[in-house]
Amino acid sequence: MSGHSKWATTKHKKAVIDARRAKSFAKLIKNIEVAAKIGGADLAGNPTLYDAVQKAKKTSVPNDNIDRAIKRGAGVGGESVDYQTIMYEGYAPSGVALLIECLTDNRNRAAAEVRTALTRNGGTLADPGSVSYNFTRKGVIVVSGEGTTEDDVMMAALEAGAEEVEAHPSGFEVLTEASDLVTVRASLQEAGLDYESADVEFVPSLKVEVDADTARKVFRLIDALEDSDDVQNVYSNFDLSAAVQAELEQDD
Repeated sequence: MSGHSKWATTKHKKAVIDARRAKSFAKLIKNIEVAAKIGGADLAGNPTLYDAVQKAKKTSVPNDNIDRAIKRGAGVGGESVDYQTIMYEGYAPSGVALLIECLTDNRNRAAAEVRTALTRNGGTLADPGSVSYNFTRKGVIVVSGEGTTEDDVMMAALEAGAEEVEAHPSGFEVLTEASDLVTVRASLQEAGLDYESADVEFVPSLKVEVDADTARKVFRLIDALEDSDDVQNVYSNFDLSAAVQAELEQDD
């Protein structure tokens, strides 16, 4: 796994996060509610909730909002949440594959918003199974590179069962089996290594390298999809060479 598209997408998201902070907060809160509903309100006994809360805190979601989300999800105080997870498959320009993960209380609205975003930005819906076969659920941990060496990360991650550690200019990406995510994350923490995010994601088996013009179109489509409150995550199989990343950085 090269990780270039993951890093580039992360950088791209950070560039627009201030303009979309309210939507970002809402999606993080929704993740907390669902995690609390499935596994309960105890962070120590619910690692999915723990990671959702940590992600929200790193994005500066206020603690009061987090606490209320946990209570709503767990059904404390009479409030409750009822979301469905729906996965749509599609193609971006140049045949780039997309998995679009929705978390919604209105299936019809989610479908309409996904379809509209795709058709207005050069994408198309795909038949079920035509894209998903190329993706596998994996644990993905992004570790800050500040004051951290690759040897430190590899020692803590690989000994705990990680599959791969890849260095990037801004840090490291650790890939695990989905079931090993919590164990590897805990090992990194015990080693005193700060992590930016720890999520179970859909990782492509085969990637498609794209040029800068195609990358811009793919980013524009991903932005349009993520503008929907119902879309939680968009996974893709595009890859960027170092030269293309450098060209895109000139756009910022």
